[in-house]
Amino acid sequence: MTDLCGGRKSVSDAGLLRAAANPILTRRDIPPLTPDLADVSAVFNPGAIRLGDETLLLLRVQNRGRETSFMIARSTDGERFTVDRERVRIIGLEQVSTPIYHVYDARLTQIDGVLYAMVAIDMEDGCKLGLLKSRTPHEYEFVGLVSADDNRNGVLFPERIDGKYLRLDRPNRVQLAGGPVSGNAIWLSESADLAGWKPVTSLIAGRFHYWDELVGAGPPPIRTRHGWLCIYHGVATHFASSNIYQAGVFVLDLADPTQVVARSRCNILEPRESYELTGQVPNVVFPSGAVVPGAQDGVAEVDDLVFVYYGAADTVVGLATATVGSLLRAAGLAL
Repeated sequence: MTDLCGGRKSVSDAGLLRAAANPILTRRDIPPLTPDLADVSAVFNPGAIRLGDETLLLLRVQNRGRETSFMIARSTDGERFTVDRERVRIIGLEQVSTPIYHVYDARLTQIDGVLYAMVAIDMEDGCKLGLLKSRTPHEYEFVGLVSADDNRNGVLFPERIDGKYLRLDRPNRVQLAGGPVSGNAIWLSESADLAGWKPVTSLIAGRFHYWDELVGAGPPPIRTRHGWLCIYHGVATHFASSNIYQAGVFVLDLADPTQVVARSRCNILEPRESYELTGQVPNVVFPSGAVVPGAQDGVAEVDDLVFVYYGAADTVVGLATATVGSLLRAAGLAL
């Protein structure tokens, strides 16, 4: 077949394939542990990690007061999840002297055997990045605020490179008409200790008039033999009725992640199904977690299957899959 972006590709290369069971998690799957969780509004934008034989999702759960909690869902097959009957606790947030309104959109990364969650934190002066360190699946320690300015979509690399911790992030420097500040570039930042961070370089910017005018990092980068595979979201803002959130891919050099090796011209997932088109925020697919169960020694091979977890319409959780090779080819690499 010939794809819409030019060239020939197989059906498996056309993008991410939605799970037949989608949406895999909805508000009805959240156990009514307390009165505020008895009838929640939404569950979406999960962080994801593969630990042993289980896939764990750190769910963003929103109650009818629009208050945010984290809860854990777990699965052995990556598709059928059970939500634990316990709320996740964050220890140490009280050390922040200014009011915190929401802690949300966790991205999970394991580094040197330690599980970290990079989160967005809404405060009086905007959104900041916060770092959490797991003590148990249901208890995280607040390490601290790790961005000085308004920033979102912080995502840690799963290993240190040249002794430095690395992350993708999105400084919010674009004022949307009638809306909040947002970002139109994904940056690489580095740290010696996970506490103090400095920007290194801008990696990719939004492409005005096309599907990814605004951009932000998605799941943590995936190590492959062809580079760091990065899934990101892009927002088309030039439609009068609605912004449209979609997903794409780019690839960074393994040894020097400041170098962008390839980037998809077209999206690999866009809102098409009813649960993506209708909800709290219509027309949204927002990739936030990915696991590669078949990866050995931290390296994903081209035939390995990638499970991508995404928020749909800021209301439910969806799952889509593809091989590593098909995503690398979608970015433009000739394998």
